[in-house]
Amino acid sequence: MALPGNRLFPDLIREEPLISTGIITVVPAYNEPGIPVLLDSLAACKPPYCTVEIIVVINAPPGAPAKDIEGNGLTLKAVEKWKSEKREAFFSLHVINLGVTAYEKWGVGMARKTGMDEALSRFTRINRPDGVILSLDADCTVNRNYFTETEKELLNVKNRKGCSIYFEHPLSGNEFSQEVCYAAATYELHLRYYLQALKYTGYPWVHHTIGSCFAVKASAYKASGGMNRRQAGEDFYFIQKLLPAGGYFNLNTTTVYPSPRRSDRVPFGTGTVVKEITTDGESGFTTYNPEAFRDLKEFFNLSAGSYNNCKKEADKIYDLFPFTVKEFLPLQIWLQNAESLIRNTSGPQSFSKRFYSWFNMFMIIKYLNFVHRKGFYSRLLPAEAAVRLLEMKQISDYPVNITGLVNYFRRLERG
Repeated sequence: MALPGNRLFPDLIREEPLISTGIITVVPAYNEPGIPVLLDSLAACKPPYCTVEIIVVINAPPGAPAKDIEGNGLTLKAVEKWKSEKREAFFSLHVINLGVTAYEKWGVGMARKTGMDEALSRFTRINRPDGVILSLDADCTVNRNYFTETEKELLNVKNRKGCSIYFEHPLSGNEFSQEVCYAAATYELHLRYYLQALKYTGYPWVHHTIGSCFAVKASAYKASGGMNRRQAGEDFYFIQKLLPAGGYFNLNTTTVYPSPRRSDRVPFGTGTVVKEITTDGESGFTTYNPEAFRDLKEFFNLSAGSYNNCKKEADKIYDLFPFTVKEFLPLQIWLQNAESLIRNTSGPQSFSKRFYSWFNMFMIIKYLNFVHRKGFYSRLLPAEAAVRLLEMKQISDYPVNITGLVNYFRRLERG
């Protein structure tokens, strides 16, 4: 069940896994001397029935600054000290110390891949294809039911293959300044607005794609080809590979709490946006206009939701598409794909599934970037976009401040 041809390293953990192991959590760590906060949070969780392992992957890219390499040394010492002092912890803690890697394009994606490949190998050795690989980050904390809910909702449900896990950034408190919390709230509102806007279109596979907030069964991890080698954005691309196979869901009954600290390690994500907003102000951080999603909704209703009409009159249906969609999708390209979809499907259900495998998240993002780049729609501040979406859905009882909107969208998501 392992991925011998696609691994970056051979097995790196000597200890054999217990046959009862059901959950392995992978934590990339680059200059994270504060990692005991995460380990304490995990140790405070309610233990599941299965055995749990934690794999911390300490890593650094070629050319890493001396202070970061020193930070990795402190991270290793912190983990080893924690391990020696917390022998009563219900999980096994393993450390993979990669040092400074030789891979030129090393990044968090390859560190995550190293740990997840190791987890797959360990599940293979105990013949546990249903074992769960959890993906987490070193600067997070988690709800006490993190493992028990993962066990209940994913490990113990045969037809489920993976999930995105609910998250919340801290919006107040003494650990971070008010401006950092405000910036994190702005970014979280963007993420939750984007999710609700996608749901509004009728697109079937709507999930957050955050590296610290997802899980996958070992068999599904292998079937997808494993984690990719991207420096960043690895989570988005990996989860997109999982979706068409089915069995992926949103786990909303537990919570991961990502840190809102400033960072410039990757070109996007919480830390990058928080740094951008706290440095340059919120006016430079914008999101997609909800009108673009309204056009997608109309397009999906006319195409994916109209098997019989597409089968008979694909060219006439094209005339009904919103202007922005026709600008993005030329008639000839539409006809070629519509013909292929009809030819390779037997009814509305298979047609819809195949349609969304073609017009997937990659196409949606291309469309959204296209219509804003061409000036058909203007990008908006997340709060303005969120309010407009609610009004489009004829919702009027919403708060007007950032924190209130974030909490409102959190409730929408959790149901």
